Amino acid sequence: MLDRRQEGYRVLARVSIVIPTLDAAAALRRSLPPLAAFHALDLIREVILADGGSSDETPAIAEAAGARLAVSDRGRGVQLAAGAESARGEWLLFLHADTRLEPGWDDAVRAFVGDPGNARRAAYFRLRLDDKRFGARRVAWLANLRSRLLGLPYGDQGLLVARAFYRELGGFRPLPLMEDVDLVRRIGRRRLVVLDAAAVTSAARYRSGGYWLRPLRNQLCLLLWFLGLPARVIARIYER
Repeated sequence: MLDRRQEGYRVLARVSIVIPTLDAAAALRRSLPPLAAFHALDLIREVILADGGSSDETPAIAEAAGARLAVSDRGRGVQLAAGAESARGEWLLFLHADTRLEPGWDDAVRAFVGDPGNARRAAYFRLRLDDKRFGARRVAWLANLRSRLLGLPYGDQGLLVARAFYRELGGFRPLPLMEDVDLVRRIGRRRLVVLDAAAVTSAARYRSGGYWLRPLRNQLCLLLWFLGLPARVIARIYER
């Protein structure tokens, strides 16, 4: 049973969802409506699309869903930082545009933000790809194992963090790649918690890049990052 202090924390804590976008209309048509439906509840204060200059229907979809558009320079790290800076919620939930949260995600988020002991922790979702093939399941299993053992969840698993703690950490840095790894490294493995819900992310990159080759390329990029190679150089390798 919650004491008075915990009850007050749960009532006051509101979440701002921040999604970086760039010509993401097709993905948003699937991922945004379930999030927008929670506007009327006590959990979500706002949904912010941190847009890098979309030329498709992204702005119109944002308006129709009741989301707020925060326009910034292009680059995921820059866009995430801009979205977080404009957020008004006590908590920030960073998601990718091609990620859908499975039913029950709101209960998992509400439980995490309702615990005052999590004020200086962060949380992420289990990864699942929207493909039932064995290769997709293998990629997700390895990603979840990496997250638990090494404390390295990627951005497609989402990240839930108190806004005050996010600012204390220095927030997202203006990196073209590895902005998610850079931030969770500063959070630290012991302060990361996996939520009891899945982030269902598009497998399109793996279907086009291969369920063996794409993960190997990702791991190469991660290794080069830890070896100190500049993010702009790693980005060129990642996009090939």
